Amino acid sequence: MVKNFWDTEKASHVTKGVEELVYRSNLIGSDRVVCNWGGGNTSMKSMEKDFRGRDIEVMWVKGSGSDLATMKAKNFTGLNLEDIRPLFERDEMSDEEMVAYLSHCMIDSKHPRASIETLLHAFLPFKHVDHTHPDAIISLCCADNGKQLAEEIFGNRFVWVPYLRPGFTLSKMIAQGVLNNPNAELVLMEKHGLVTWGETSEESYAKTIEIINEAEQYIKERMNESSVFGGKKYDSLSKEDATDILAKVMPIIRGAVSEDKKMLLTYDLSEEVLQFVNSHQALELSQIGAACPDHLVHTKMVPLYINWDPRTKDVETLIASVKEGIASFKAKYKEYFDRNKHKGDKMFEPAPRVILIPGVGMVNTGKDVANSKVSGALYHRAIAVMKGSTTLGSFVSLSENESYNVEYWPLELYKLTLAPAEAEFSRKVAFITGGAGGIGSETARRLVFEGAHVVLADLNLEGAEKVAAEINEKYGAGHALAVKMDVTKEEQVQAAFDQSALTFGGVDIIVNNAGLATSSPFDETTLHEWNLNMNVLGTGYFLVAREAFKQMKSQGIGGNMVFIGSKNSVYAGKNAAAYSSVKALETHLARCIAAEGGEFGIRVNSVLPDAVLQGSAIWGSRWREERAAAYGIHPDQLEEHYRKRTTLLVNIYPADIAESIAFFASSKSDRTTGCMLTVDGGVPAAFTR
Repeated sequence: MVKNFWDTEKASHVTKGVEELVYRSNLIGSDRVVCNWGGGNTSMKSMEKDFRGRDIEVMWVKGSGSDLATMKAKNFTGLNLEDIRPLFERDEMSDEEMVAYLSHCMIDSKHPRASIETLLHAFLPFKHVDHTHPDAIISLCCADNGKQLAEEIFGNRFVWVPYLRPGFTLSKMIAQGVLNNPNAELVLMEKHGLVTWGETSEESYAKTIEIINEAEQYIKERMNESSVFGGKKYDSLSKEDATDILAKVMPIIRGAVSEDKKMLLTYDLSEEVLQFVNSHQALELSQIGAACPDHLVHTKMVPLYINWDPRTKDVETLIASVKEGIASFKAKYKEYFDRNKHKGDKMFEPAPRVILIPGVGMVNTGKDVANSKVSGALYHRAIAVMKGSTTLGSFVSLSENESYNVEYWPLELYKLTLAPAEAEFSRKVAFITGGAGGIGSETARRLVFEGAHVVLADLNLEGAEKVAAEINEKYGAGHALAVKMDVTKEEQVQAAFDQSALTFGGVDIIVNNAGLATSSPFDETTLHEWNLNMNVLGTGYFLVAREAFKQMKSQGIGGNMVFIGSKNSVYAGKNAAAYSSVKALETHLARCIAAEGGEFGIRVNSVLPDAVLQGSAIWGSRWREERAAAYGIHPDQLEEHYRKRTTLLVNIYPADIAESIAFFASSKSDRTTGCMLTVDGGVPAAFTR
């Protein structure tokens, strides 16, 4: 049952006015069983002073593009009710007229555009109104016999309105229905949701919860878990087997759905999802249509159901089914678009947002992790609705044409325009070794600043986690992942790339940056020292690049590798034979991979820094003392020594290297591969020839 989270003590300290509405809205939105992500709307009516100091009645309503769970006072729009009420006398009003009219009713032009369903709230004669999308209520409203069952549950206390897209006509129909029924306590919107109200914020919220629980109790009394969705057809694979399979399959999926624009992926192995995808009726039910108009933009009309028997655990067959399924889905989506399009419509990416795999679970796609998870969260709601509707009767959805009209509805598309513009590295995943260090962490910040998601791989897991936490705090959860990885251990490198596939769907950029350095006269260089350099800077770079190459090939959408070499890649550093030799190996390895990678759209370039001391674990080790000794100076004099030996008389910082990495990883260099770029302030002895 849905819980009532109203806290009388906390509510008593909320400032009267819009903050009351914020408190109630956040409670409603925080429970997704009550309200979809980004969906629903709330309002309150109050007396306010206008710009001339006159008392006017104002309705505060959710602004377009907000989410009830997180919205603040600034996300609500205030409208002069005196200007809106005369609209009730009209017979009709187009969406365009309504939006234009309401813009003149706003008490502050800086407020966001009012919700699509503003008139629904304005026409109802109640101080507080809530419109939500509860699972139990939509189950009832999407059942073929829903209206009859509503009479059993609510008697004469409800108003049933047939499905209409939100706007003037629906708002007037709801208000007229409530006015005609003096016993009305709620409105049930066919294939859509619930409207409730109250004279106080607490009363309105309590009524919403009460009504939902009446419907939920009715459904639960009739539900038999063993026969839900026609009963179980397949058993779920173990979590270990499922994730092993997903690590192999998700890059394939990512490549297949990224034909038009790159997508990021997430997966879901929850019991609710598995109960559905493993059932006898999953294929049939999943193709009926969306459970609620609010879902369509994020889930499309239907998901892709993969025809695969999990009992075989045959990954190659699954991969073939995934490729075939996605190609078929995209072809059908294009046909759907062509059948229903209006003049001027531009087709979205035709790839699926929701992919259902028997025995395994659900994979979701989106332009970033957040949007991918929204698709998944909304399909959870769809599953819950189908579960309820099929318990009560048969699940019904919108017609194909109406689904299209909602998906491409200008008022719904307006919300998408409120999202920030995509940047250079939006939709891309960068895998950075040495992610906790100066260059690695600065590179991560630089790439995320322009939209990337990043994997920070480092032996120093604590340091990588600290950087990841900082990035996620600033840019939003899910932008950065920290993994512990020793570049010299093949199984750890493979596991890290598997984790990248499971977290984001794959990889687009790798920065081979893990490092160390030792300094010894050549005749004092031990085999241990030689092998240490070769293992980390040679074998390590090889292993990371090889795994990245495999994943990029399986995706089939190209990729970028940036190797962090050194001035010593082209200059024989004194007392650094092991380090200089392997740094030369790195850059030549990069060129070798570039030669092979071109046909797959994989570019490989190298950045050659020098003396980047800031934030460096290397320069915090014996390397500083060893290099100072080689130059016959005190360790504290190194920064100045390095600055003076450059032609530009500058020091080099991690941000300088990060900028060069960003250049090679960006579209600005998309015709460049096998190249070396020196970032050393100009050391003539290291000029490339």
